[in-house]
Amino acid sequence: MIGLLQRVSQASVEVDGASVGRIGPGLLVLLCAERGDSEFEADRLLDRVLGYRVFGDADGKMNLSLREVQGGLLLVPQFTLAADTHKGMRPSFTPAAAPADGERLFDYFAARARALHGAAETGRFGAHMQVSLTNDGPVTIWLRVDPAAHPGSKP
Repeated sequence: MIGLLQRVSQASVEVDGASVGRIGPGLLVLLCAERGDSEFEADRLLDRVLGYRVFGDADGKMNLSLREVQGGLLLVPQFTLAADTHKGMRPSFTPAAAPADGERLFDYFAARARALHGAAETGRFGAHMQVSLTNDGPVTIWLRVDPAAHPGSKP
């Protein structure tokens, strides 16, 4: 499972002109489930998202996590993060999970995030979304939990 974290001072997502998610300071996380991912990978990635130290401490060093700063969390599904760009001029998305699996894992991730962190806003799976953000820093970090690393996973 892939998460692209962006530290933001604000972020929002709209579908058909209506706001479906909005946060102040915190993390905008673009999420992608890959083939072979399960709840195990989602839980592991969520633990990393909530605990990754990308916020400044009193000395201005990135030493605090989202949990510690109690920042906002906006989760946006984005299957294109799994793009295979090794050949040609058009990406292949075969590494991405099937839509039903991707939606199930996105919904699971969001529910677990709400249970562990409180309010978590989301985009809408399968919708054409307009995502706006003010990247703070900028700080953008790509995290991936490889399904092959889990002994019980299917490739």
